Amino acid sequence: MEKQIHRVGKRKSAIARVYLRPRATETGIIRVNGRAFEDYFPRPSSRLIIMQPLELTQAVGRFDIHVNVMGGGLSGQAGAVKHAISRALLNVDPMFRPPLKKAGHLTRDSREVERKKYGLAGARRRFQYSKR
Repeated sequence: MEKQIHRVGKRKSAIARVYLRPRATETGIIRVNGRAFEDYFPRPSSRLIIMQPLELTQAVGRFDIHVNVMGGGLSGQAGAVKHAISRALLNVDPMFRPPLKKAGHLTRDSREVERKKYGLAGARRRFQYSKR
């Protein structure tokens, strides 16, 4: 793999563009919106979600990963980055497909926030009933 691979991942209202490049340094680096991976995602659970496809395919440290992510919150953005990395790894080696597919990393999580309806306090919550 000589050139970079570009893939898009989505989750909730977050969209992540991931660029996989052959590593230039001793270990692969992950940059998110120009910042260090650990600085952008302070929660360990978010970092764990993002690293899942790399650990599953034993590709940790093999690539420099640059991510542009926008929209949504940190949880949705972490899911979008995971989806994009999984899709990019398929271009590296098609043999990664069975483990990634079995783990569910290639399927876009289609759950979205349900819209608020008129006459209700939220999407489904009703206002408190008053007998008198």
